[in-house]
Amino acid sequence: YALADSGALTLNGTSQGILFILVVGAATDYSLLIVSRYREELRRHLSKYDAMRATLRGTYEAILASGGTVVLGVMALLLSELNSNQGLGPVAAVGIVFAMLSALTFLPAALVLAGRGIFWPFRPAYGSAPSEVRGVWGRVARYIGRRYRTVWIVVSVLLLGLAAFVPSFKADGVAQSDFLLAEVESTAGQEALARHFPAGSGSPATVIGPADTLEEMTEVIDGTDGVAAVVPVTDPATGDVAVVNGLVQLDVTLEDAADSDEAEQTVTELRTALDDVSTDALVGGPTAVQLDTQQAAQRDLFVIIPVVLVVILLVLMALLRSVLLPVLLIGTIVVSFFATLGLGAIVFNYVFDFPGADPSVPLFAFVFLAALGIDYNIFLMTRAREESLVIGTRRGILKSLAVTGGVITSAGIVLAATFGALFVLPILFLAQIAFLVAAGVLIDALIVRSLLVPALVYDIGPTVWWPSRLARTPEPEPESDDAPTLVSTGS
Repeated sequence: YALADSGALTLNGTSQGILFILVVGAATDYSLLIVSRYREELRRHLSKYDAMRATLRGTYEAILASGGTVVLGVMALLLSELNSNQGLGPVAAVGIVFAMLSALTFLPAALVLAGRGIFWPFRPAYGSAPSEVRGVWGRVARYIGRRYRTVWIVVSVLLLGLAAFVPSFKADGVAQSDFLLAEVESTAGQEALARHFPAGSGSPATVIGPADTLEEMTEVIDGTDGVAAVVPVTDPATGDVAVVNGLVQLDVTLEDAADSDEAEQTVTELRTALDDVSTDALVGGPTAVQLDTQQAAQRDLFVIIPVVLVVILLVLMALLRSVLLPVLLIGTIVVSFFATLGLGAIVFNYVFDFPGADPSVPLFAFVFLAALGIDYNIFLMTRAREESLVIGTRRGILKSLAVTGGVITSAGIVLAATFGALFVLPILFLAQIAFLVAAGVLIDALIVRSLLVPALVYDIGPTVWWPSRLARTPEPEPESDDAPTLVSTGS
């Protein structure tokens, strides 16, 4: 509120809606990680205070890195040429900062006050064996240990198969009349106007140019395909063409609806043709605004995505003390995003029959998926590094998957559900963002983090930590290649 009230950023309804969803989802992710680790540490420590100290030592780096990645990722939206995108960056960043603060301060204090009773009726007794390694994710980890190469090859083929549909994802913009998924009076009125008059009558294009080129501009405009009529603005008092500071204004009625692709093509042709008359001639109006907005969004896509990837890569390198592993994780993020976009193309085109998507949709989807999806890899690999220092990389990644599998899966489902709530709004943009982020988070949490990354790390072995000393640490011999043991380590 303070930033918006001071004029430092432009706030809109989209930013507010995404803020609520983002804070609930991120705070739940961080909280689940802490609660899960606290339950684990209560089995190792008699004192609940010692258990919480160990919990924070084992989780604060992951939470700060995860939240910092999201903050830096969304702040990359400040590079956008659109105020609506720029405003979302600081709004989302503020939300994530407070989600981290609440998870690292208020939640630990509340958990310590409650003690073991917070887990009633399944209180973790001191000295009891952890149930995680015997559960579903323990079995998944052991299966990956036996069939790691088959797992990552099959999963990669599946994701690349979905990514093959990306070219069919239509993100060239949609007409304003298609923004709402429900029938509204404005759309019905536009359709009625188009049946009886030139469709662009209600929203003419505006041309401003030098007064001494009025005749040439009128002739060029009138001869452009898609123009129904061109009329200069006159002075009401005299009836003559109004001239202000040596400039005149021409109202151009287009044959097609102002928000249509055909109208945008006409405006593009008008700009090109008028440049030959005078470089000072400008074309504005609703159609021109929509065209410029779409072009700015497409430019943002190619500028912001590389910045986000570089930011995430640097954060991962600092956190994991490695170069090779962060590059590997970035690769899985890109594959996961394209798979999500391909799935979106299938659903949007053949299930919901959407008319297309705004160019900002894949940009927002990427920023949120890259920044939020990396959370699960951070949670997994920070624990894997901790375990690898004791039991080796291959056993470490399997132990990490076994003990974090439940919490990360739960976090992914919660985050997908919170973003999925946006789908109930009758706004095309938000519905598409909701589906892409929800589907992408589930792909990250259930497939990429659960299968692809552990199988790749297990196959590569200690080399993934290059150039840190872990890459040169001898790998302990497994007790059985058919059933890798998930060794329990101390805190």
